[in-house]
Amino acid sequence: QVQLVQSGGGSVQPGGSLRLSCVASGLSFSRYDGYWFRQAPGKQRELVGSITTFGRTNYAASVKGRFTISRDSAKNTLYLQMNAVNPDDTGIYLCTSSRPGDYWGQGTQVTVSP
Repeated sequence: QVQLVQSGGGSVQPGGSLRLSCVASGLSFSRYDGYWFRQAPGKQRELVGSITTFGRTNYAASVKGRFTISRDSAKNTLYLQMNAVNPDDTGIYLCTSSRPGDYWGQGTQVTVSP
């Protein structure tokens, strides 16, 4: 059974940092690409970034240079390090993978406000 369990998130002031985690069971982030998406209120879900099995990362233009995606193969965990956050980063963040079956984390709320 595949499960993606997220942690981290919460409220942070503009300019602050947060780290989100996504622990996988039933799939290996060494075998599948990992993705982070976010959904802001009233907006469509958007891709934040991704990491391939080779460790290559790609990011949305809006977060490039501020966010970093990484993984720990030993812990089978995907991370999203968020730095220099701003109010536009507010939303629900979700992790997923390229494994067929449409598996998603439960979502983590991130709120950026003064």
